[in-house]
Order: sequence, then C-alpha cells, then structure tokens
Amino acid sequence: MELTDLVNPEHTVVITMEVQRGVIGDLSSFPELQSAAEDAGVLSNGPTICNAAREAGVRVLHATATNRADNAGSTANCRMLAASQKINQLGAGLIENTEGVELVSSFGPEPADIVVPRLHGLTPFTSTSLDQIVRNLDGRTIVALGVSLNIGVLGLAMSAVDLGYQVVIPTDAVAGVPLEYGQSILEGSLSLLATLTTTEDLIQTWETYQAK
Repeated sequence: MELTDLVNPEHTVVITMEVQRGVIGDLSSFPELQSAAEDAGVLSNGPTICNAAREAGVRVLHATATNRADNAGSTANCRMLAASQKINQLGAGLIENTEGVELVSSFGPEPADIVVPRLHGLTPFTSTSLDQIVRNLDGRTIVALGVSLNIGVLGLAMSAVDLGYQVVIPTDAVAGVPLEYGQSILEGSLSLLATLTTTEDLIQTWETYQAK
C-alpha cells in the first residue's frame, strides 16, 4: 500500500512509546537512551508528528510504563525489568503518581489524547486495553514513535502486526541504544514488519488530506 492510503486519518492512530520524563526527559534514569532520543530526533520530531496528527484528526495515544512503589503487580522476570525495579527502589524511575511517569510536556497529553499505562511487561499491547481502544477508534494503521528500538518499539510493531494492524514508523522519531544498533534494527527487522517513512513525508501526506 502507498503511504497515502496507509495513513488515512479516518483509520490511523499515533502511538507514542514511553516518551516519559523518567525515560527520555529531564528526569531520565537512562542517560544513554535519553541522549539517543535527542540525537535521533525523537524529542524534536515526535511532538511535531503528534501536533500534525491532531490537526489532521488523527488520535494520539501514549503507551506509558509505570510501577507501584511496592512493585505489586510487576515481576522482575528479565534483566531489563530487574534493572527498572532497582531504579524504582532508589526513589527514581517510573513510580506511579510521580513526575517520572509524566509525558515529556511537548508530547502532551492534550485533552483528546488517550494515555494507556501498563504495570508489567515490556510492550504496550500485552495485557492492556490498547488493542481494544485502537479498534474502538476504528484504527487500522498505527504510526509508532518513541523508544526504544531495542525492545519497546520492536515489540509494539510485532504485536500490532500479529493483531492485524498496519504499522508505519517515522525513522527520525524513534531511537535505540547504541544509535547504530537502532539503525540495524530498523533495517534488518522493522523494515520487514512496518512501512518506514520520515517525519516530513508523513506530515506532507496528512496535509494532502486536509487540502481536499
């Protein structure tokens, strides 16, 4: 399918992945990832895409990670989750009702946005209401942006394809660590799962719908 058909505003949603202050913002516990997000364009192009989506009538959803202070409902069953729990125990990280779980303000949330948090796991569709929310919005294509290409964005895309969605990824609004490895994931894996585009091409496509 052509990009014009894929991102028709009537059937497209944007999903941001962990664009949170405690992940890639001013309170980040992951400095290498925060730096990669800045260098790759996530922190500049991501908000631009969100704003363009809203103007085009595309719903913006935010998939966020959060934990209770006592970690109830979460399990450290892999090294990544164990490291996150250790950060939380130090009073930083992504503890619910703290500033760390908030979105980087340039992403929103705006009143029409929908925030979909998860208490456990590494990807946003598993054991959350995200799939049903997208279906209730008549979404068929997901524009995915955020972090990280290593795990979260890759998992989002794979789950979305398994669930029957088309996936579009603006390559200048996602990041992994190291940056070169993120590029390898885009080229070697995500190119087989999603349609890769750029922020400029995506926004120009939405503008053609607004001009009709």
